[in-house]
Amino acid sequence: MSELNVAKALLEAGAVRLSPKSPFTWASGLRSPIYCDNRQLLGHPGLRGAIADALAVRAAGLSPTLIAGTSTAGIPWAALVADRLNLPMTYVRPEPKKHGMGRQVEGPHADGHRVVLIEDLISTGGSSLHCVEALQREDAIVLEVLALFSYGLPQAEEAFRTAGVALQVLSTFEALSKEAKASGILDSDDFEALLEWRRDTVAWSRNHE
Repeated sequence: MSELNVAKALLEAGAVRLSPKSPFTWASGLRSPIYCDNRQLLGHPGLRGAIADALAVRAAGLSPTLIAGTSTAGIPWAALVADRLNLPMTYVRPEPKKHGMGRQVEGPHADGHRVVLIEDLISTGGSSLHCVEALQREDAIVLEVLALFSYGLPQAEEAFRTAGVALQVLSTFEALSKEAKASGILDSDDFEALLEWRRDTVAWSRNHE
């Protein structure tokens, strides 16, 4: 699937909400005219299968021996990819469990494995890289983080570059904006407002590096 086709799937499934006139507030506190909930794709078998196929094709090219998913949103996608590639699968908690074995990486031990970590969404990249570090502490070789969608924020690009971790995404903010305008979801004014938010966010990020 191309970036535009993935963007179209996200919009069709209602996974992306666009509200330039009444921005959403992310968990980070950032005000944004776009909110992405890729879990909505799970309710659409056709779109779900197409996205899983696209993820599996990208992952297969890296010759992994283990597929990992971020908890919780990356878990279903990791399971679908692992099933398509006939590979073992594990998932990574945000923090080690407070009881039992106290594990952060759940499922097969990752030591010695070549791992592709599946994430649903990249904003600043911090949570994904936190999971990468957990896998690396188990002596796994993390080949790449593979995500459905990225806002393309400079903070994320810099974080992955600094960590020396490769990132690949199926679709981007730019592709989504174009598809939303082409399909009539955004009029010209709202489209420009969305692009202005992106420019302002990039400028702010660079001024605070």
